[in-house]
Amino acid sequence: MIKFFNSLTRKKENFSPKYDVVKMYSCGPTVYSYPHIGNMRAYLFMDNIRRVLKYNGYKLDGVMNITDVGHLTSDADEGEDKMLVASKREQKSPWEIAKFYTDIFFNEAKRLNIDLPEHIVPATSVINEIIKFVQGLLDKGYAYITSKGVYFDIEKFSGYGKLGNSIDTKKAGARIDVDDEKHNPADFVLWVKAPKEHIMKWESPWGVGYPGWHIECSVIGDKYLGEYIDIHTGGVDHKTIHHENEIAQSDCLCGHRVVNFWMHVEFLQVDGGKMGKSLNNMYVLDDLQKRGFNPEDFRYFYFNAHYSKQQNFTFEALQGAQNGLKAFKNLVLSHKDGENFIEEKLLENYREEFLDAINDDLNMPKALAVCQKMLKENKSKQVYDLIMDFNKVLGFNFEIKKEIPKEIQKLAQERWEAKQNKDFAKADLFRNEIAKAGYCVKDSKDGYTIE
Repeated sequence: MIKFFNSLTRKKENFSPKYDVVKMYSCGPTVYSYPHIGNMRAYLFMDNIRRVLKYNGYKLDGVMNITDVGHLTSDADEGEDKMLVASKREQKSPWEIAKFYTDIFFNEAKRLNIDLPEHIVPATSVINEIIKFVQGLLDKGYAYITSKGVYFDIEKFSGYGKLGNSIDTKKAGARIDVDDEKHNPADFVLWVKAPKEHIMKWESPWGVGYPGWHIECSVIGDKYLGEYIDIHTGGVDHKTIHHENEIAQSDCLCGHRVVNFWMHVEFLQVDGGKMGKSLNNMYVLDDLQKRGFNPEDFRYFYFNAHYSKQQNFTFEALQGAQNGLKAFKNLVLSHKDGENFIEEKLLENYREEFLDAINDDLNMPKALAVCQKMLKENKSKQVYDLIMDFNKVLGFNFEIKKEIPKEIQKLAQERWEAKQNKDFAKADLFRNEIAKAGYCVKDSKDGYTIE
């Protein structure tokens, strides 16, 4: 049985999907800048959940949004749209900005071998559905119109604050400027009425405008997954505003609890503190690569801490992860041609230990420890095969690509030419020389390959 910590109930609970397919929603990137390693921890977390569910035999129907409009520079519905800020900064259209940084995100995800959801949905592709959703909240009395837009009335939803953000903690004065048109200072925008100079805007019953940030996830989840979602993931920074508002919107329109499990990954710190541009420590994968690390080293680093704990990134820690991954791979590969026999009962114990670890709220440090313990057994192909099975969750690349030395390439070419000239004795001499060096040549009708 899988157990996940549910942010909604604040405890570990047994997981079972409502239907035969696990319906899972993950908050995606706001595509206005390069995704840094702190951002990518959230998607490694998503990947981890998806792989564990698949390892347990579940089929998934997953969705992730791409925020390409509506995310203001403040979570409290203040400031400019982040896409417009990037547009001015780079002197490109918001559509060009979105395309460029969406492609960058997909490339980073590929480098980290992240298992992406089945549906990737830009907010701008569901504008009509957003308008219909907002109208539904208005019709049910959960929203109201002001001169600035359409707002959700949080006092109409008795369940507001389920994730820890109560109405009492959001009274005027703390983070939110007073707006006399709002019923409550914490009421959040569903649809923003856009000024004439605003670039990204659409016609609506309430005037030309654009959606608020929070509404897109509720709408996309409803469109692709329906009224019941098994798991919703995101960063802990989304928990008490973005996800709180999602719950309010979705539950009010549907008339019942929509999401069963809310799961949040903690922050990635850098050198014991926050990550920020002003601190010059907002690293992207290319920054790591320039220092001799590859994305897999960061993936291994991620597995060395539980997702619910803040993880401290330092280059010393990443060096330790790189060394650990190299040693781990070498040990795994040393079992590939092992001839020792391991009793099936012992292997089954390791299999159960690994499964218990990953099913206990994604305890990846413990899962890695199980692998390390198993690798201490006598060299056996059985151990290698079991690690390859575990790798469906771990997601590492064990293919070893070695550059063929030039002298071996020369011998292989000379052997091929001798063979074409039907000088088979000479060809065999070259083959023997190649074999002595630890390589073999395989012929085909089109030529040869060296291994």
